[in-house]
Amino acid sequence: MKPPSKRLLAVEVPRGAYGLASLAFSKTMLARGPRGDGRPVLLLPGLFNGDRSNIFLRRYLTSLGYRAEGWGMGRNLGARVIGAEGERLIERVRALHDETGERVTLVGVSLGGIMARYVAHRAPDLVREVITISSPFAGTPRATNVWRAFEALTGERIDAPEVVARSALIARPLPVPTTAIWSRSDGLVNGMICHDAEARSVEVRSSHLGVQVRPQVLLAVAQVLGGG
Repeated sequence: MKPPSKRLLAVEVPRGAYGLASLAFSKTMLARGPRGDGRPVLLLPGLFNGDRSNIFLRRYLTSLGYRAEGWGMGRNLGARVIGAEGERLIERVRALHDETGERVTLVGVSLGGIMARYVAHRAPDLVREVITISSPFAGTPRATNVWRAFEALTGERIDAPEVVARSALIARPLPVPTTAIWSRSDGLVNGMICHDAEARSVEVRSSHLGVQVRPQVLLAVAQVLGGG
């Protein structure tokens, strides 16, 4: 499977900016989101991003009535969280579970979604469901335009035995309900590796950059949480 075309890659930044601008005209659309029930929802950012990247998603879910929280672990540098310090993320989920008395819904963007699947495999008793957004969990990293950047930023090689084994675990069917939100017009990762036959699939039209601020994506997350 090949990475997205150079044409799609070239328009990632302007398409991402357009997605952010479109929020200003989406109030009526987003108002259609079903009301929440107060359940805890933990938002996991993409590669090299922190909680600020999910601020609009967090505010939206909070306005609907969910207890939406950022992961509180700084920038997502991959190996430092899911590798040597993988227990940090699980403990963050465990703390929210213990505080609320409820299993936690994990919503992860790109690499954050891959990490959400990792936690659900490792600690399914803590997780209610997983929603991934443009997360390339179902295929080779070489079907992306960012695998070299991933190696540079995380210090991991995608063909290292431990990374290959972890990727195989993450790609296995989850023991909890899962939904994959993805786009075939994604310019950074091939949309075909962002979903599989085991996950509920929700296709959107979006760039990869800024996907989590697209009104269509915000509404899709709310509808999944609301059982729609």
